[in-house]
Parts: sequence; structure tokens; C-alpha cells
Amino acid sequence: MYNILKAAHSGWAYLLLIVLFIATVNALIGLFAKKDFGNKDFSLALVGLIVTHIQLLLGLALWALSPYSSALFSNPSEVMGNDNLRLLAVEHPLMVIIAVTLLTIGYSKHKKKIVSHGKFKMLSIFYTLAFLVVLSRLPWDQWM
Repeated sequence: MYNILKAAHSGWAYLLLIVLFIATVNALIGLFAKKDFGNKDFSLALVGLIVTHIQLLLGLALWALSPYSSALFSNPSEVMGNDNLRLLAVEHPLMVIIAVTLLTIGYSKHKKKIVSHGKFKMLSIFYTLAFLVVLSRLPWDQWM
């Protein structure tokens, strides 16, 4: 089960990065080009949100079954003293939860805005922050 979840989480991460990048760039283009907010923009933001939430669920299930979470609870000082273990057991999961929270807030706030500029502004701010947070704590050496 662990290996299946790990493969799904790693594979879905490629989709997440692509979709989140496209949604973020689309929001930034809409903001700076002063475009009208349309169905395509709404759909891109929604797909980015959905893909990210699915990745979070896969990741939480994977974390619960992983040897990293077991090690964190059995020997926390060893995990916190090792950069790679700390990244996988604490930093990556925590930062992804923060990123999903940012995306959710941005998506919710954009729906309350009436004008296109306000919608694009909310999505631009929160999706860019979330994308940067995700990129900052990816375990690149183990994933690529």
C-alpha cells in the first residue's frame, strides 16, 4: 500500500506543478493585462485547487503510512537533527498544508470580488505564494 501511495503521490505531483503553474501564470497575466475574468479563468483556478487538494489527501495518507512519521514519533530528536528526515517528516507536509490553505483562501476570496481586477489580484497573490511554498519544500533529490 505504501509503495502504491508513494507512486501516486509522486506522479500526481507532476500534474500539480503543471496545473498550479498554469493557474498562477494565468492569474498574473489577467491581473497585469487587465483582462476580463471569464469561465476559462474560473476553471483554471478551480482545477488548480482540486488537484492540490487531491495531492494533499494522497500525501497525508502516505505520511501516515511512511517510516518518516513513525521515526518522528519514536525518535524525534534524531529526525529533527537529520536534514533529509526532517524535510520528509515535518517540513514538506507542513509547507504543503500551508500552501493548500493559501490556495483555498485565495480561491474563496476571489469569488467574493465583483470586478475582474479584484478576482485576478486575489488569485495572483495567493496562488503565487502557494506555488512558491510548494517549490520551496519539495524533496527534489528524492523525487526527480
